[in-house]
Amino acid sequence: MLDPTLIAAQLDRVLADATIPELPRHYRGKVRDNYDLPDGRRILVATDRLSAFDRDIAAIPFKGQVLTQTARFWFDRTRDICANHVLDYPDANVLVCRRLDILPVEIVVRDYLAGTTATSVWSMYKAGRRTVYGVELPDGLRENQKLPQTIVTPTTKAMDGAHDEPLTAAEITGRGLLSARDWQAVTETALALFARGRELAARRGLILVDTKYEFGRDRDGSILLADEVHTPDSSRYWFADTYPRRFALGEPPDSFDKDVLRRWVAARCDPYRDPIPPIPAAVVVETAQAYIGAFERITGEDFVPASPEMPPLDRIRANLRQYF
Repeated sequence: MLDPTLIAAQLDRVLADATIPELPRHYRGKVRDNYDLPDGRRILVATDRLSAFDRDIAAIPFKGQVLTQTARFWFDRTRDICANHVLDYPDANVLVCRRLDILPVEIVVRDYLAGTTATSVWSMYKAGRRTVYGVELPDGLRENQKLPQTIVTPTTKAMDGAHDEPLTAAEITGRGLLSARDWQAVTETALALFARGRELAARRGLILVDTKYEFGRDRDGSILLADEVHTPDSSRYWFADTYPRRFALGEPPDSFDKDVLRRWVAARCDPYRDPIPPIPAAVVVETAQAYIGAFERITGEDFVPASPEMPPLDRIRANLRQYF
């Protein structure tokens, strides 16, 4: 684990923006800056932006590298389940991939009654709903309890600051978002990916609670896994050894995901309506430690910062010069 003083020294060097004028067709996403090359490849630069509550709320040192390298770990270990869009990794924060037509549905797989956002199953269940995403849930469940079965909870892909909206399988096929055949294939693949993630996480003493998958269609019509997989941004992990005791006491499970920062913000404002208050440096450093700790715990590898003495955008530009 990196020394907190080393992380704090990077607070003025976070990669909040990855605009590179020499690269074509720039699109700024929530976390990644994207560039589309004329030959059908796409360059994804993972910034240090942390997105929550449908907005950017902070920039966290080394977060982009953690996301890229964690996703790389999982892409390598799930190729036998589903082909993915990866072509190359020219930099610690950068993925070069096939450009896909992203499917208009985000797939979230859940094993536990958890979450803080409006689309989480716990938020819906707490409000009295017993049918969520077309799935019937029994009365008497508690927050953070394991669900009776693993469920798929799809949402729309919100654009331009809009909120994701829950969907059911019937709505997905009825509205023509996906064909029944494609929906079945995507669902089965997502459940298989989640099962692999759950298995490997358990070996590292972790519970994979829930995770988001994105899929896209290649030029030949095949559906590939895209974006990221089982990262701290797209997934919720808990520590398996303390979960039973903390659940029995009604305490939040130990975790290292971005809910640390979400909870800090949510305790001080309505994050969907109010301005986000200034986030103290100590909270940012703690969040960076959470991301780095997640990488090391998930992968079993030590986190090695990529040239911390060099501004990250300068390093990335140098490593991408071949694409200018």
